[in-house]
Amino acid sequence: MKKKLSLMFIAFGALAVLSGCEPLTIFDPKGPNAKTLSDTIILSIITMAFILLVVYVLLAFMLTKYRASKTPADYEPPHEEGSHLLEITWTVIPIIIVAFLAIVTVRSTSTVEAQPAGYDNKEPLVIYASSSNWKWHFSYPEQGIETVNYVNIPTDRPIEFKLYSFGPITSFWIPQLAGQKYAMSDMLTTIHLAADEVGSYMGRNSNFSGRGFAEMEFEAQSMTQEDFDKWATDVKTKEKPLTEEKFDELLKAEHVGRSSYSSTHLEFSPAPMEHSEHMKMGDMDHSKMNHGDHSDSQENSEATHSH
Repeated sequence: MKKKLSLMFIAFGALAVLSGCEPLTIFDPKGPNAKTLSDTIILSIITMAFILLVVYVLLAFMLTKYRASKTPADYEPPHEEGSHLLEITWTVIPIIIVAFLAIVTVRSTSTVEAQPAGYDNKEPLVIYASSSNWKWHFSYPEQGIETVNYVNIPTDRPIEFKLYSFGPITSFWIPQLAGQKYAMSDMLTTIHLAADEVGSYMGRNSNFSGRGFAEMEFEAQSMTQEDFDKWATDVKTKEKPLTEEKFDELLKAEHVGRSSYSSTHLEFSPAPMEHSEHMKMGDMDHSKMNHGDHSDSQENSEATHSH
């Protein structure tokens, strides 16, 4: 028994030490959407901890009150009817807990899917973030520049990342600024975020996509609008343009460092359509197919009638 307790203390001690090596950045949000997600996770943890506390208290009470005791060999326990009140109680309580967490989750998801709170009157900066094995490409249509494996954003301005992939499905994630969202090859997905303060935040691909997955990280640096404009101007005037040949080289290379270009690949390799546009195209194609089928059947009917 003592050996088991010693092993448990060693395990918990090791976890405490290791957890201090790499802090959980999701609990140190630097933007409104990240703050919403962090609060939701903390609330869920508190709720689950309370449930565990109640369960352990009841377990200790039951083990103490109804523990085995010495009784005569011919002892027969009294027959007791079940309690309808208790049955209803332990059926209703889980329903309430699940409903509560479901409502909180839906509201949080709705909040982070929209433009960050407090930035409704500001125009978002649109950045196209595309992935390839195993790197990130960031295109700035407004500034006409592109970066690889790092992205700079201004503070106090909403950012709208348009995500897609040149390879397998990846997941764009900057824990201190927003949640994760998938980047796919055939359509755009959008993630909204904003940085409340100047700082450097690590981003990564949180979806396993091959042997280079672990090294698929990038730095997201937030800076004042003035510094951001100065940086964008420097890139536009000092860096070389991104040619189609150079972009093909980047796509084929497995690991590259940081780089900047005075033009974007969107000029010769446009981004795919957004999900809503895909839906519209699908509806149009479906309508055309139905119209064509109706026309063909009408023509066949007329030909049969004429014959």
